[in-house]
Amino acid sequence: MRIHHLNCGCMCPIGGALFDGFSRGLTACLVCHCLLVETNQGLVLIDTGFGQRDIKAPLSRLSPFFMNLNRIKFEQKYTAIAAIEQLGFRARDVRHIVLTHLDFDHAGGLEDFPEAIVHVMLPEIEAAQERRGFISSQRYRPGQWDEVKQWKYYSAKGEPWFGFEAVRDLDGLPPEILLIPLAGHTRGHAGIAIETPEGWLLHAGDAYFYRHEIGTSKPDCTPGLRAYQWLMEVDRKARLYNQQRLRELSLNHSSDVRLFCSHDAIEFKAFADQNN
Repeated sequence: MRIHHLNCGCMCPIGGALFDGFSRGLTACLVCHCLLVETNQGLVLIDTGFGQRDIKAPLSRLSPFFMNLNRIKFEQKYTAIAAIEQLGFRARDVRHIVLTHLDFDHAGGLEDFPEAIVHVMLPEIEAAQERRGFISSQRYRPGQWDEVKQWKYYSAKGEPWFGFEAVRDLDGLPPEILLIPLAGHTRGHAGIAIETPEGWLLHAGDAYFYRHEIGTSKPDCTPGLRAYQWLMEVDRKARLYNQQRLRELSLNHSSDVRLFCSHDAIEFKAFADQNN
């Protein structure tokens, strides 16, 4: 099993280091950290970032509220299909897509892979279909996934994984790939755990946003990302609880599990550099 770390989106909100902790200018740099996993069952994509249709016609696909807030860069190179083709693969080679959640910056590329089966937590698709409230109506964009033909939905159940609930035996996927329910950011948000010869990788999605929120007993977050997490949360108690559990996991099992989130550019670079 070979894993590729892909950046499938670039967002540059106003605030610089007040968002990302390192930029020296007026704007920050946030990524959309996705994974491409080579398996015996074909390619598996973990999240999709933005898609080709988002790039070509953003106003018909995305919320102007989030386009302006996040200052999205609409460039072809920041799509999963471009990254996959650069690796020598084709869209039809992607047989499965596993989603942390259905936010616009995670599900935009779904329709670039029409032959793929899409795996997601059942509470997430239910929330995305209901779209209750302003933020929900802006974050979930049905036009990004209304042409998906094959869905697989999952409820939180199964044997535990390092103390977390874990959905195992995902239909058609190797047993090394698990869904880890991490509600709070969205109703059906999940992490994706992948077992490798070097230990486990956990794509924590948007369960946290900033590298210093984990791996330390004294967590810290930039003001911009702290405010964004507050804006996007649907259940603060659940979000903070699961974030604390991830923090404990990062401290108590650092030799067994390596964690990363979706949007931290420093984390992405550290993992992507390991590919080279």
